[in-house]
Amino acid sequence: MERKTIIWFSRFSLFIIYFWFGALKVIGISPAEKLVEHLYEATLHQTLGLDTFSFYFGFIECALGLIWLFPALTSWAFYALILHLITTFLPTIFLPNDTWQFIFTLTLIGQYIIKNLALLSTAWFVREAHTVTSSASVTV
Repeated sequence: MERKTIIWFSRFSLFIIYFWFGALKVIGISPAEKLVEHLYEATLHQTLGLDTFSFYFGFIECALGLIWLFPALTSWAFYALILHLITTFLPTIFLPNDTWQFIFTLTLIGQYIIKNLALLSTAWFVREAHTVTSSASVTV
C-alpha cells in the first residue's frame, strides 16, 4: 500500500473516532456519559453546568476530528490531541474506583481510556509523516 494512502487512512481514522464520539456527547447519548459526569463532579462542578460541559467537550472532539482532514493543520491537530488525551487520562487519577480493579488491572472503562495510546501513536505517525513530507517539498 502506498505511504500516502496509509497516511490518509490514519487521518480518516482519527476523524471518524473523534467526530463520532464527540457527536454522541453533543446529542447526549454517549456511552461514556457516566464517566464524563463522574469526572465533571470530581473536577469542574463548581465552574460550569454539566450539560454545557458535555456539549462543549463533544463539540471540541468533533472539531478535533475535522481538523485531522486538513494537512495544513496537522501540527495544531497533534497538540490539540495531546491536550485532549491529557483530559481523557484524568479519570485514572481522579476516579480510581471507575478505572482500576486493583494494581495493573483496569476496569472496562480503564481499558477504554488506555486504548487512547493507540490514538496517540497514530497521530504521532501522521505528524511525523507530514513533517517529513513538508520538509521534502521545501528542499525540492
